[in-house]
Amino acid sequence: MPARARTAVIGAGISLALLALVWLLALHTGIGEHADRSIFKGFLGLQRSRTNGLATFVAKLCDPRPFVVLGAGVVAVALARRQPRTALAVAVLLAGASFTTELLKPLVAVPRARSLLGPIAPWDASWPSGHATAAMSLALALVLAAPARLRPAAAALGAAFAVAVSYSFLTLGWHYPSDVLAGFLVAAIWTELTIAALVIANARHGRRPEAPARHLVALRAALTPPAAAVAGAAVVAGLVMFVRPHQVIGYASGHVAFIVGAAAIATLAFALATTVMLGVQGFPAAASRSAGDR
Repeated sequence: MPARARTAVIGAGISLALLALVWLLALHTGIGEHADRSIFKGFLGLQRSRTNGLATFVAKLCDPRPFVVLGAGVVAVALARRQPRTALAVAVLLAGASFTTELLKPLVAVPRARSLLGPIAPWDASWPSGHATAAMSLALALVLAAPARLRPAAAALGAAFAVAVSYSFLTLGWHYPSDVLAGFLVAAIWTELTIAALVIANARHGRRPEAPARHLVALRAALTPPAAAVAGAAVVAGLVMFVRPHQVIGYASGHVAFIVGAAAIATLAFALATTVMLGVQGFPAAASRSAGDR
């Protein structure tokens, strides 16, 4: 097995272990359940009549029909680059991650605090979140499908999209925060396995596992877009605090778990997207420049 494929399989194993850890802590320990509820209440307290419409619109971007349209767009990116193998792999990734989440929900369902949640879904079977899985799988699939020079921007935009969708439906009370973390990790597992399969397939068809140096992006340049996205979010948060310092400080001090949980969700999203982006830099652009990096 090529080294890059082994690394991807190891990454999938780590994501699987983290998924199991989230399941154990959030659904089977008192401390984890309490933290999950506390973070959820913090998100729910952000509901405002003026912003609920926007939150609903963003959250519904990962409903089945929009998800299919967005997924088809990602597949089209790979096809436009004349990468049919990548296009097929991306389609399998998107379908497989969503199917896995829907399979896990009834298998690991446990009684949860229904009184905190609205009547939108059967809350005993809400882990992992299908919307979070869809959002993160779209983000990571875009990283695979994009040209090498655009992957850093794709990682930043994809992670921001996944965070925006997740924050939106958390604020609306559709899911617990642990459902989001689990959805992200399901998408990560499928992405890493997809990378391994593509590496092996390319190796068997005689393609070089590494792209020529001119296709690669310097590490600093690769990290700049994700860092810029995080910095932009920090600036926005700072502006909100500047405009309403008393409300922000008061809410944050009364919902410390929410602050930690929101930061954990954003951190995981950007960490997964950035890790995948760095792991596939120059991949699968092993053909000529005109065919593989346009």
